Amino acid sequence: MTKRRILHLSGADVRDFLQGLITNDVNRIDAGLVYAAILTPQGKYIADFFLSPTPTGILLDVDAGMGNALAQRLNMYKLRADVVIEETDLFLHRGLGDRPSDSFADPRHEALGWRAYRQAEQTDDTTDWTALRVAHLIPETGIELTSDTFILEAGFERLSGGDFRKGCYVGQEVTARMKHKTELRKGLAQVSVEGEAETGSEITSSGKPVGTLLTRSKDTAIAYLRFDRAQGEMQASEAIVTRSD
Repeated sequence: MTKRRILHLSGADVRDFLQGLITNDVNRIDAGLVYAAILTPQGKYIADFFLSPTPTGILLDVDAGMGNALAQRLNMYKLRADVVIEETDLFLHRGLGDRPSDSFADPRHEALGWRAYRQAEQTDDTTDWTALRVAHLIPETGIELTSDTFILEAGFERLSGGDFRKGCYVGQEVTARMKHKTELRKGLAQVSVEGEAETGSEITSSGKPVGTLLTRSKDTAIAYLRFDRAQGEMQASEAIVTRSD
């Protein structure tokens, strides 16, 4: 399982502080887990994370490799707001099937089961989360989600990762313009792959670049494609690639 960093945010201003920064409505935590991202002013991805309520504040669950940078970014924006950002000793637990009483449904897709935050490290997880991600076109930090990513191209609307009625946040103007375009020209898509090709392989059609092969699980993968060019049989290294939709 991908390692996670669990931070605790508290203070009188914590909800208002997050509301002005993140892509989703922080008040949705009253009903369950919230998936969101923080963006640059130019609308590009910095980090994605989950928020959940605690009796004294909010837990923030982020990829361990993004934890320091995100904490620094939040502290930079904090200024004089009454917000305290602290480390915790909690571990992420995940599972499928019946949801434990201390857990939250993963808001991105019902097939992703539940998430919980506990004092001991999880040792009983045998789920192939990569296969589930690929099957349901779920982007992953550092693979499909990078500093070049626009979140609508990564499917954040489908993944319940944004709210277009909550008001302003950093990067909102660019995101809203993309939302109201006729259609996206580029984005993530599920593809079938026959042959050998590694993550990061360029996808071409008739010798012209059309995208990049990303996470692969057996003969299915997530790809970032230019939709108007990604037609019919395409190539990635030694493999034949075709769109699954």
